[in-house]
Amino acid sequence: MKFTKFKENILKKKFDKSLSKLTENRIFFEKEIHIIGILTTEDIASQIDVQSEVEKIFNIKNSKIYSYRAYDKLDELSYKHFSENDINWKGEFTDASFLSFLDEPFDLLIGYFNTNNLYLETAVLQSKASFKVGFSNVNTNLYQIEIAEKITNIKQYTLELKKYLQILKKIKN
Repeated sequence: MKFTKFKENILKKKFDKSLSKLTENRIFFEKEIHIIGILTTEDIASQIDVQSEVEKIFNIKNSKIYSYRAYDKLDELSYKHFSENDINWKGEFTDASFLSFLDEPFDLLIGYFNTNNLYLETAVLQSKASFKVGFSNVNTNLYQIEIAEKITNIKQYTLELKKYLQILKKIKN
């Protein structure tokens, strides 16, 4: 247990350092959205079908979703989940399928979680997505757009996001 807290402290320092570099070098891409990535928790994904709602509202078929779940040695290996065991002491993710997800140049990455989670925030930070959105009470430096909404209101969240993206001309009306 003490090693877990020690690892989290090291990761938090690396995260804060990387985040400060990001806010200095933020670039705004003016390209239309066609491919969407979603990062969430297993709890949220089991209660809400975030992926299908996003695909329906944005009228796309090629979105990908990954969920964070706390490590349990009894859990089956999954290509839709990652845990704290998939990140090393250097702050680098080690799971090949999750690295592939992070390296994919999504046009939009949605951080669909509303509480601070070092592992999800690190994943958002390390993602190669060109535009990132999320909830307003998580981390203001991670996202280009933040939306204040209840986590259970997926339809309202995606409609609000769509409205902002139309204003920014990232999707067609």
